[in-house]
Amino acid sequence: MGASKAQMMMKSSPMMAPWKKVHPAKGTVWADSRGMVLYTFDKDPAGKSTCYGMCAVAWPPFRAAPGSHAMGAWTLVTRLGFTKQWALNGKPLYFWFKDKKPGDATGDGIDGFHLAR
Repeated sequence: MGASKAQMMMKSSPMMAPWKKVHPAKGTVWADSRGMVLYTFDKDPAGKSTCYGMCAVAWPPFRAAPGSHAMGAWTLVTRLGFTKQWALNGKPLYFWFKDKKPGDATGDGIDGFHLAR
């Protein structure tokens, strides 16, 4: 169907960051522009994602839109297949499939994933 409101805003305003800080019960953390909490993975070396296959089903990568550019501590990691994924301080970022609504932060500490701070 059509693009979401956030996608349309990002396309019309390339300076708009696709992330923001949110404040769930576990403290201030980073989230995407919709408020969905982001996670880092202990097994990822700086600048590289190691989460593929079933890992990426449970922990979908925070994909960057085509034409996205690094901004300060926010960088881009190239995944297999040459898609881009956002990283914070070199650590690739992910969502947790069980987080269903903005501000959910249920994946902290599971399988080496931690809230992005």
